[in-house]
Amino acid sequence: MAKQYNDAQRREYLHMIDRVGLAWLKIFGDDTEFYSTNYWDLLNRLWRNAKPVRKTDALGFMTAVKSGHTAGKYLERAIERGFVVETENPDDARSRLVALSPEMRSRLDGFFDTAVDEIGQTHGNLADLAEKA
Repeated sequence: MAKQYNDAQRREYLHMIDRVGLAWLKIFGDDTEFYSTNYWDLLNRLWRNAKPVRKTDALGFMTAVKSGHTAGKYLERAIERGFVVETENPDDARSRLVALSPEMRSRLDGFFDTAVDEIGQTHGNLADLAEKA
């Protein structure tokens, strides 16, 4: 398989991932507890769902967590920190709904803006590095 990109371009990609990772961490005030891919999966899926989702469905958003009990601990921690809000389900008293808090939704909006900006900047850098190769 022929190489499509040179090593400088691959390093530029890794630099972008580092910058995006730091932006993700800043969402949480540099609290590394929330740097986990489990929170990435949970919060991104909640962001995509503009409406609240059943709590049991949100547990399934954390695809790397195989235990419902463990997923529940992650979700409860996000609720405790105010990143996710839990409400009663008006359609089913046996279940609860969860959604991003308005503040976390706003923080994620800012994060995504930063990430998209990083992609644009990296795209230009990759093109420059291709010309130098």
